Amino acid sequence: MSKNTKMITDQNWNSEVVNSNGLVIVDIWAPWCGPCRIVGPIIDELADEYEGKAIIGKLNADENSKPSEFGVTGIPSILFLRDGEEIDRVVGALPKHVLKEKIDYHLAAKLV
Repeated sequence: MSKNTKMITDQNWNSEVVNSNGLVIVDIWAPWCGPCRIVGPIIDELADEYEGKAIIGKLNADENSKPSEFGVTGIPSILFLRDGEEIDRVVGALPKHVLKEKIDYHLAAKLV
């Protein structure tokens, strides 16, 4: 895992997500999930590429209750949040360029 990828849990949700300024992307995953293992390295790469521009982290669905609070029924689910509020979501193993387009869109939207 990249040093820039945050490990997000129920316990640090407020400090890492709600109280963060700007865009936060949370990959909801589980160790037994095949598509999650495909997306995991992509999330790490994006955390490095967007360091200082967005917070990118991972939340284990088996160990935390936040996924159910957000109505997550399929993983991997990638939540895009601003001020702790969900602004977008993608579900499934998507290619890196699609995730980059989403991130760039939401970073630009904040500037408008």
